[in-house]
Amino acid sequence: MAVDAPVRPAPAFIRAWAAGVIVLVATEVLQASLVNDHLVGPEGVRSFGAALGLVHLPNLVCVVLATWAAARMHPEPWRDVPWQHAVAACAVPVAAQILSLTLHHERGGLGTLGFWMSTGVLLAGCALGMLVDGWREESR
Repeated sequence: MAVDAPVRPAPAFIRAWAAGVIVLVATEVLQASLVNDHLVGPEGVRSFGAALGLVHLPNLVCVVLATWAAARMHPEPWRDVPWQHAVAACAVPVAAQILSLTLHHERGGLGTLGFWMSTGVLLAGCALGMLVDGWREESR
């Protein structure tokens, strides 16, 4: 599929990913300094409800915002190709998840609740970020 565009696909991806990285890092630092330092503490959370409310829901917000930012920065006409737009929007949160799992492998493997919760947050966050982008696109 040939597309006439002022920007080639690789720079379009890089632009979207840069926006996603900036937003993800900024929101995660904000979350770590506000939520983790003051409410969670070094010993972590002790219950499922606390983990959901203090770890996974704030992470969901970070992933949604990063996905949305990357999707918004992915330029026309490349955003009209669904798989390219999904890669541009979701690559940063997926890469962050893989990095986190690699760096913190001692927290448990594929069978742990934390792994499945963080994977659910990743999938839901990417889907919601793409939905918000679609809604914004339709309203224009």
